Amino acid sequence: MDVKIHVTDREGNKQTISGPTDMSLNLMELLKVHEYEVEGTCGGMALCASCHIYINSKNNLPKISDSEQAMLDDNWDSKANSRLSCQIPINESIDLLTIEIAPEI
Repeated sequence: MDVKIHVTDREGNKQTISGPTDMSLNLMELLKVHEYEVEGTCGGMALCASCHIYINSKNNLPKISDSEQAMLDDNWDSKANSRLSCQIPINESIDLLTIEIAPEI
């Protein structure tokens, strides 16, 4: 199965992308495949916040880990709907997720 993700980039451009649920990818990796400007400097370990996004839909996402929350707490542009895309696995629960890529750090 493929999921669809509605993405708004840093310039305000909107696009719907899709990705497979059977490859153990996370959202950061899917964004990179679709050539969005998310660095993922730490390799998806929730240590850099270079894949920071805003969640603009009500999908059932995994709980924020302590390390992810610590990175978001230290980030000046964090909001209540902030997440690190590397911490969101691609599975059926995120189908039709709506996100916005946060400003560069």
